[in-house]
Amino acid sequence: MTKTAPLLDKDGVQLIVDDTIATVTLTNPDKRNAQSPALWRALAEAGRSLPGSVRVVVLRGEGKSFSAGLDRQAFTPEGFDGEPSFIDLARGGEELLDSTIAEYQDAFTWLRRGDILSVAAVQGHAIGAGFQLALSCDLRVVADDVQFSMRETSLGLVPDLTGTHPLVGLVGYARALEICVTGRYVHADEAVRSGLANVAVPGDQLEDATRDLVAALVAAPRDAVIETKVLLQGAAGRTLDEQRVAERAAQGRRLRDLAGLGD
Repeated sequence: MTKTAPLLDKDGVQLIVDDTIATVTLTNPDKRNAQSPALWRALAEAGRSLPGSVRVVVLRGEGKSFSAGLDRQAFTPEGFDGEPSFIDLARGGEELLDSTIAEYQDAFTWLRRGDILSVAAVQGHAIGAGFQLALSCDLRVVADDVQFSMRETSLGLVPDLTGTHPLVGLVGYARALEICVTGRYVHADEAVRSGLANVAVPGDQLEDATRDLVAALVAAPRDAVIETKVLLQGAAGRTLDEQRVAERAAQGRRLRDLAGLGD
């Protein structure tokens, strides 16, 4: 069987597209897929590179850990080669700091796009930025050795890579606050009970379980899936009456399309 050539393979990120399914892989297992600004730019580029045919994105990490979070080099005075250090960013003023963090966040937000479904396949450590990357996906399949942890607060920082919004949505304010402030590990059983994970499986079954979920996700008609995702994404911010209106509008679009009366 011919192996599909990557559309992107740089800075610890690989993107492979097979018809309707894209696989984004973190490819630095020797460093437990630790993250850096270069990796974040590559992730954002992967999102921009998706062909229109892609319906599902699978996000995974090579090796024993999904991602151990931010590379510790970020906390040194030198930082990363060719990158401003955290100290430089702090000294550069509020506008520079804000724009730089916004650029970093772009690596995470594209996974929530309305026209795709994203699935994180998570094993081992998913710490800090790794936890937030998994939280950026719509769904999470985890191995039974998974260890989620939000360590930023313990380091004197805050989670700033878009993970706080989905975390509160999944587990509620009080549990999210406790997870972030204590920095404790959330293991597979709790992840499933609390809604952080859709399913937990033995590590050697993670790939198969993810493949089965993806097959189920692409079975339904694409337009109905997109309408449903957008409808659910906005539900928490609407009243019941507003959601009823949104449901009617979405269903009207679907019925018109099915009857050949779409715009």
